[in-house]
Amino acid sequence: MTIGSQVKQSLANMKAIHATLQELALTSTNEEAQRAFHEAMLQTEQMIAALKGRIATLEREEPQYKGM
Repeated sequence: MTIGSQVKQSLANMKAIHATLQELALTSTNEEAQRAFHEAMLQTEQMIAALKGRIATLEREEPQYKGM
């Protein structure tokens, strides 16, 4: 597995984690848990943005990773 495909797989995993945290935040009845899930969800959004930036850099610097 190439670095490009590993980073893209990490992005897909992080998006799945984000969706799960979002669902938990919406369905939890405990206000403290809702807040914790929401904060974790916001952190995953930052990680998703960072991974997207890394993918863009990889694709720009290493054309063989583009579109993988």
